[in-house]
Amino acid sequence: MTGRHWRWVWMACALLTALPAAATTLIVEAALDQDIFEPVLRAFQQANADIQIDYRDRSTIDVEQRARASDDPPDVVISSAMPWQVALSNDGLAQPLTTPEAQQWPQWAKWRNEVFGFTFEPIVIAYRLELAAAMPPPSTHRDLLDILTHYRQQLDGKVVSYSPYSSGIGDMLFQQDARYTPRMWDLVAAMGAANTDFRGTTRSMLEGLTAGRYWLGYNLLGSYALVWAQRHPEIIVQVPNDYSLVMMRTALIHRNARHVDAARRFVNFLLSKEGQFVMAGETPLFSVRPDVIGPYTAQRLRDEVGDHLYPIPVDATLLAFVDPLRRQSFLKRWNRELKILRQPAD
Repeated sequence: MTGRHWRWVWMACALLTALPAAATTLIVEAALDQDIFEPVLRAFQQANADIQIDYRDRSTIDVEQRARASDDPPDVVISSAMPWQVALSNDGLAQPLTTPEAQQWPQWAKWRNEVFGFTFEPIVIAYRLELAAAMPPPSTHRDLLDILTHYRQQLDGKVVSYSPYSSGIGDMLFQQDARYTPRMWDLVAAMGAANTDFRGTTRSMLEGLTAGRYWLGYNLLGSYALVWAQRHPEIIVQVPNDYSLVMMRTALIHRNARHVDAARRFVNFLLSKEGQFVMAGETPLFSVRPDVIGPYTAQRLRDEVGDHLYPIPVDATLLAFVDPLRRQSFLKRWNRELKILRQPAD
């Protein structure tokens, strides 16, 4: 090869080296509103310029179905439906993360180093100011049962909660309620008598409260409700004073992830001090780490609410909630207490 040819080869190699490397596209299936989560996504991309995120914001049911589909698997799966996430891991659809952050993550917030709870979100009651003018606003589950019983006509059609049919988080919360209060089925019966509407998302419940269709919402995600109430002063958010469930968004790396390195970096960022700092300061998702300071941290929530927070642990007990026979039995009683013969529509 002549010197001239070598010169052309050298120039071609130099041009190829100068071209920016093609960014990896990380596919994230998530039951987490993108506008809430955007500060975290932005911070991750600023620290990882070689990764682009294809963020697919869906319902808990859609996320679970897509995680189980054999074609086009996601890299990372995020959901508030904690039992379904643990079930995905138990069925072999997750892979472990073994970074120092993962190894040191609290045991109550992870499962097999595969499913990681990275937020700490209270479950709340929300109501309109009109309700407070017409009746004592509820601050406990007993209060809620009392007003549904004694003010049933005024509340007829004006109460909303999650549907255990169309929402994985809704199903989990009502089943958790059954663990913590012996009056849960009385409460469900009272909701049925008041012609309660059942929806698939906290957002749709909040929109209905703002529009005046509802006066009272039960078992809403506090992370969404607290931010909503800041912009809509007609809505009051109450963390129940007897017990308040706390759920965690969980993240896992899919077994068939096509971009494993990017997926590991992303989930590790959610657990890192940097990622948790963004969650505590720029989102209402409440960080888990005790070494993070900000307006939305688990420790600050505990300081404000007291000792009646009941975090739902990420452990094997969650698998019972997705057992087909148990779920069938739960929904059968749900329908009997509500006195409905068909599946509630979202």
